[in-house]
Amino acid sequence: MRKERGQFFDRIAQEELEEQSLSPYACKSNQSRGRKREEKNVCSLRTAFQRDRDRIIHCKAFRRLKHKTQVFIAPFGDHYRTRLTHTLEVSQIARTISRALRLNEDLTEAISLGHDLGHTPFGHTGEEALNDVYKGSFQHNEQSLRVVDKLEREGEGLNLTWEVRDGILNHSQDKEKILTPKSRNQPGTLEGEVVKIADALAYVNHDIDDALRAKIIKEKDLPRESLRILGRTHRERINTLVQNIVKESWQVSQLKMGDIVLNAFNELRDFMYDKVYLSSFLFDETRKAYRIVSELYSFYLKETHLLPISLRKNIDKEGQERIVIDYIAGMTDRFAINIYKNYFIPEGWK
Repeated sequence: MRKERGQFFDRIAQEELEEQSLSPYACKSNQSRGRKREEKNVCSLRTAFQRDRDRIIHCKAFRRLKHKTQVFIAPFGDHYRTRLTHTLEVSQIARTISRALRLNEDLTEAISLGHDLGHTPFGHTGEEALNDVYKGSFQHNEQSLRVVDKLEREGEGLNLTWEVRDGILNHSQDKEKILTPKSRNQPGTLEGEVVKIADALAYVNHDIDDALRAKIIKEKDLPRESLRILGRTHRERINTLVQNIVKESWQVSQLKMGDIVLNAFNELRDFMYDKVYLSSFLFDETRKAYRIVSELYSFYLKETHLLPISLRKNIDKEGQERIVIDYIAGMTDRFAINIYKNYFIPEGWK
């Protein structure tokens, strides 16, 4: 193969194409604010954001997402979403919006794939439990950043670019409505804003699908006006929302939605909080999950010698509470359940 430039699509060629084809509002790879630690080896084929995407996909925290709760704790059905399938759906929606708006799709994808790496076992129930027991407060978006900065690679972190780290930290909507102008989490790039809104679009719509499958709600319970505007099926609603975002946001410096579509979506989101996320149907199981997480926290504070060596070595520097939080937050649902059984549930005599 001939090796002179121009014979294959190398990093420099891709960066040049970004300059030529992306929107003026897009974040170009060669304009990144860089990494915390300068790296001597620069990939000849991949841009900085492509390297970040690959580092996230290959890290251990990403693989653990397949056994972490989205809404339904340790479901037996094969078709319920997990934190991993949620992440992939966010990535798909965000990439579609970014491509249509001529934003940097690689940056969008990297943020999408990394945004939930710090999520606890048992979803937001686990997050609530850790926030209640840890005096330093716990938020999954901050933990996601900690995962990529400090916990992966045996404490070295992934050394991601500023733009990806910023998008991961500021993706969370909390319980506020989407596109709230005074949100405390405001990404520094349009690509980060795309992921933030794609996260909400994904979870509201796929959680409706899962809640219908679980028979927690019926289709007739869903707000009629929202369905009339957005569509009756998952596919129709996602298409309506994405099309509207692209149409309203084209050639502007911020993401927008039309008022009618935005209000319909927020009504649907409020319905899900009222009838599903905070419903009595999930209370018994979430109460058990809360207890598992909070009791494991108390247990490991007393038994720090049971923590992995890779974490124990940082106790003097970061404090045992912080290290215990890191360990529990990294657990999958089934690992947390098995550990709890091992330490708290007696076995029959063998």
